[in-house]
This record gives sequence, C-alpha cells and structure tokens, in this order.
Amino acid sequence: MTEVIALKKASTEYVRVYNNDQVEWLMETVLKNRFLPCPEPESIFVGDGSYQAVGAEFLGHFIRKGGLEKTSRVLDIGCGIGRMAVPLTQYLDFEKGSYCGIDPVAGGIDWCNQKLSPIYSNFEFRHVDIAHNLYNPKGAIDGLELVLPYEGNQFDFIIMTSVVTHLPDEEVSAYLREVERLLAPGGRLFMTAFVADKVAQENVAKKRDARLGFQRYDNGPCWFVPELPPLAAVGFDDGFLDRAITGAGLNTVLKSFGHWRGISSDHYQDLFVAEKDGIR
Repeated sequence: MTEVIALKKASTEYVRVYNNDQVEWLMETVLKNRFLPCPEPESIFVGDGSYQAVGAEFLGHFIRKGGLEKTSRVLDIGCGIGRMAVPLTQYLDFEKGSYCGIDPVAGGIDWCNQKLSPIYSNFEFRHVDIAHNLYNPKGAIDGLELVLPYEGNQFDFIIMTSVVTHLPDEEVSAYLREVERLLAPGGRLFMTAFVADKVAQENVAKKRDARLGFQRYDNGPCWFVPELPPLAAVGFDDGFLDRAITGAGLNTVLKSFGHWRGISSDHYQDLFVAEKDGIR
C-alpha cells in the first residue's frame, strides 16, 4: 500500500468533485484521445515515461489527492512542454476554470502557445527567464529573488511537479514564499519531491530506483546523485520540506511517499499537498 501521512482531513467540498470511477474514466479517456496534441519525442525534456500516460496519471492525482476542482484557477510552475496542461484541458471548466503555465525553457512555452492556447482560450503560457544551471544557465532572474508576474491571492491550485527535485534548498524556500503569496485563501499547492529519509537510504528491500543513489552534500539538507550533474536530481532530508512549507505560511495536509524508494505506491516521486489558511 502507498505510505501516506494524512495531516488534515479533506473537506467535503473537495471530495464531492468526482468519485473514483469518474476519475478513472476521465484518465482513460484522456489517455486514449488521439486528437490531444503531443510533442515530438525529441522535443520532450520533462522526464521519463510516456508523455500521455504520465499526464493522465497526474490528472488523477490532482483531483483525488489534491482536491482540484473543475472551476479552479491553476498555476503550473515549471510547466515544461505541457505534460500536465494537456490533460487539464479536458477537466477544467472552459468558462470558470483557468490555467497559467510558466517555464524557463522557451521552446516548451512556444509549443504550448502554438498547440494549446489557440484552442483553449482559458489556457495561457509564459516564458519566465529564471536562471537554472541545467535548464536555463543564462537566465536573467535569480531564483533566490523570484517574483512571478501575477498579482497575489489569485490562484486556487498551484502545481510544482519535478521542480524542487532540481532546486537547491535556498531556492526551494524562495519558491514556496512566492506560492504562498499567489495562492488565494484556502488554495492548495501540489508538489513532488525526493525525500532522502532512512528507508530510502538503507534500501533494505533493494528495490529503490538504481539511478537515485543519493549522497549527502556537505552539512546541508540536500542530497545529490554523484554520477549526475548536481541539479539533475536533488533529494532533501526528511523534515526539510515540511519545515519549508510551514515557514512559507502554508499547512501540509498530505505527505505521501512514492515508489522510487522501493515501496508500493501509486506514484513515483514523493508528494506533498499544502494549503493556505482561509476559506475558498
């Protein structure tokens, strides 16, 4: 079974959105829809796995674990080349729901603006020139000074999938402070990560992803994979992300460990759902 730490019961407002059968039907429909745009394989820079299958999987997680509603105003930080955006076009209400995607890689944003925005007018994409050693080394915006181009309190749901897995600890805190500014009261953050806890490190069952032999970097909370560039995969001490979320003014409502660490789980990376105080 998935190892889940539930820290706050989801409200009935979230639970009633879709029942499990409806979510499964939606995911299957998205996966089989051959008319949904899909980039050429050589253009995909957002990680392993099938573009369509991973997107459909996360749509289910957003709804069931994150409480995403059809009328939510969504911000996708690190949207890449639209892997999360494409399935969301089939769920968010065309008139009441909305999606904003940002990424430092201009090519991914260009593809989304060509393939998605002309068809789905409630979806918009922006290139934000954030510096990153791997993805955008010549970027003009220092991640430690991040201020995204949106007014505060305007998003109900913020996505950060495979973002903090490529950030140093100081930038994680900067991003989370910005998330808190942008979330409306009662809004939620959905974030994936690698938590380098005792289970992941000892790997007793020898089932941990062999590519992720994390080792600690100096005395800080970061863990890197020696064979990879430092920001190719970043893990954190268990408790660091919990404290960073709290320090940003958010409340963790779900912490669920993924199967990268060698346990049974319905998702690969570890994930966190956090909420901003207030009533939606």
